[in-house]
This record gives sequence, structure tokens and C-alpha cells, in this order.
Amino acid sequence: MQSTTRYQSPFYIILLVLAGEAVFILPFVLARVFRATVLDVFQITNTELGYCFSIYGIVALISYIIGGPLADKYPPKNLMGIGLILTALGGIVYASNPSLLTLQVLYGFWGFTTIFLFWAAMIKATRVWGGASNQGKAFGFLDGGRGLVGASFGLLGVVIFSLFIVEDNVALTSAQQVEAFQTIVYASSAIVALVGIIVLLFLKTNVAQQENNTQTITLDAIKTVLKLPSVWLLMIIILCAYVGYKITDIISLYAKDVMNYSEVDAAKTGTFLLFIRPLVGVIVGFLADRSRASLYLCMGFALSIIGAILFASDILSEDTTVLFFLTIIITALGVYAARVLYFAVMQEGKIPLKLTGTAVGIISFIGYTPDIFAGPMIGYYLDGIPGKEGHFAVFWMLAIFSAVGLVASIAFYRFARRE
Repeated sequence: MQSTTRYQSPFYIILLVLAGEAVFILPFVLARVFRATVLDVFQITNTELGYCFSIYGIVALISYIIGGPLADKYPPKNLMGIGLILTALGGIVYASNPSLLTLQVLYGFWGFTTIFLFWAAMIKATRVWGGASNQGKAFGFLDGGRGLVGASFGLLGVVIFSLFIVEDNVALTSAQQVEAFQTIVYASSAIVALVGIIVLLFLKTNVAQQENNTQTITLDAIKTVLKLPSVWLLMIIILCAYVGYKITDIISLYAKDVMNYSEVDAAKTGTFLLFIRPLVGVIVGFLADRSRASLYLCMGFALSIIGAILFASDILSEDTTVLFFLTIIITALGVYAARVLYFAVMQEGKIPLKLTGTAVGIISFIGYTPDIFAGPMIGYYLDGIPGKEGHFAVFWMLAIFSAVGLVASIAFYRFARRE
């Protein structure tokens, strides 16, 4: 592993942070913060929205395998910049109130732009910036910063949305909903495109990294990666952690359906959740570098189990606001800690730097399959089991996946110590 002196410029990691979240604003963050609005505007069910995410996941699945090795060959700024600009262009379609079929095609397009071109390049650039001894900080800054960017977009959306509300506690008409959401999408698309241009112009890569990126994509590299036990454990860990992350998408809907919050207050709850992420990212990142990142990974899954049980246990109601937000904080701590660290442990798992892109592609091929099945599964419970019981079923699912992730993390921790 190279030393930590390779990238010391704060501008470099700031640009990675901006790009790393901006690319997912349109396909995911807006739907997370404004889930109830998205369902109303496009006149679709939770299950149908889940199918859109599944199509994204299918395209992404192929893109992980092909795009991963690309990141070992080409400079990150080219892949990331083009991916951002193409993703922003999809926002024009998103804002046109498309049919369900067009929406599904759009999500397939986003699966290509955000993963094939972008994902592995971002992870490799972050790992290189962190060097040998600061992987926790590097990925903590990345995910924490991405959380802050996502929360800022969510807050911007809430502000724009509130401008269309004439009186307090009065629901928007269908036309007002469409107009408000279109404004949010257009504003977000413009910012994403701008970030893409800045990445192309200013995300500099030094000579040593350019030489490292000229590695030939070979079958031997793939075989080498597949022989590493840490790679197989990370597949399970990321799969379980990502299911948790996908389930946090419904917390704003939980606020509306179970806690009886208004549409705007539910969106504010989703934005509050996003603001927890940067704090978790930075704090956990620093702590992980003082110990073993895999240990904090275990703690993250343990907290996810506790939070999931609280959400699923029918003890939350309109009269338990403090407990509701405490449950959000516990769940967010667990889910975001796992998300911060599952790539930060690559150094601990003895995965070679020069094969980072290939390893990320292979790990992600299995680890991010929740993009395919989590959306329809969540939609199945929410639409098939009316009322709060559907929400409870989703959070019991979170508890089960978190328990499996905890077992895999403990196995990874023991493997890393033995090595």
C-alpha cells in the first residue's frame, strides 16, 4: 500500500464527496426523502417503485463486473465526470412526469451511468487517498460527507416543497405536487451536471496513480481476488448492510403512516435521518483507525438489530415522539456505521491496492443485489399488509439481515486478526 502522502489536498476528498453523493441524488435520495410524494406524482405503488429499483439493480449487477476492472485501467475523473453528466441528463426525463414504463427504462439507464462508469472509480480513488493507515478516515469522510451532501439536497427539496404550501396543514393538490417535485428535480439535475463538469476539470490524478491505472484487465486478476477469504465475507457483509440502508428509505413513510405526520413533516424526518449520516461517518472513521475497523463493523450491525426491533415492536405512536427519534438515531448509527466501514476494511482484509477496482466489482456483484430484490420485497410488505403491520414486517426483515451481517463481521474480524 502506498503511503498517506499521495493525496493530501482537502479539495480532492471534498470533490470525491460531492461527486459520490450527487450521482445518487436523482435515483435514490429524492425518493428517500419524498417517497410519499413520488408515489402520488407518478401514481404508482410501493411495489411498482420497487420494480424500478430492481431494474436499476439488474443493470448495476452487470455493470459492477465490467466497470470494476475499468477503474484499474482509466483515470477516475474521466469515468466519474461522464457518469455524473449522463445521470443529470436523465433528470430531464424524470421531471417530465413519465409513465411507469419510461420510469423503469430511466432507472435502467441510471444503473449504467452510476455504476458502470462511476462506482469502482470512486472507491479506488478514496482508498488511494487514505493510504495505508487512514482507511477509516478516508471512507468516513467519504460516506459522512456524502451524507451531508444528501441531507443538503433533501433540505433544499423540503424548502422548495414548502414554498408551494399556501396554508399550514393543508395538503397540496395533485397539480401542485407535480409542479413542486419538477422544480426539485430540475434544480438537482443542474447541480449534478455542474459537479460532473468540475470533476472533469479539477479531479487531478498524479503520475504514480496514472501508472497504476494502466494495469491490464486479466482473468488472473479476477482469480487472485476470488481466492481471498475476505472478499467472500465482504460480499455477505455488504449485502446485509445494504439491505439495512435500503430499508431506511421508508422511515419518512413510517412517519406518515404510523406516526401520522404530515407530508412535509414526514419529509423533514427523512432529512433529519440524512443529517445523522455525516456525523456517524466522521466519528466512526476516526475511531476505526485507532482500532480495527472490523470491530466497529460488528458494533454497527448490533445497533441495527436493536433499532429494527424497536421499530417493529409496536411501541411507537404519536405519543412517543422522543422514543421515535431515539429509535431513528440508534438505527442510523448502526446502518451508517456498517456502510462507512465495509470498504474501509479492504486493507485489513489484505486486498491488494492495484486490484481494488476488480475486487470492488466482484464484491459489489453480490453485495449490492439488494438493488434487485429489496425494493419489491419492501413494496410487497407495505402494499400487501395494510397499515403499520406492513412496516413492522419490513423492520423484522432488517433485524434478520443485520443478524446475518453481524455473524459475517465477527468471522471477518477473527480472520483479520489471524492474518
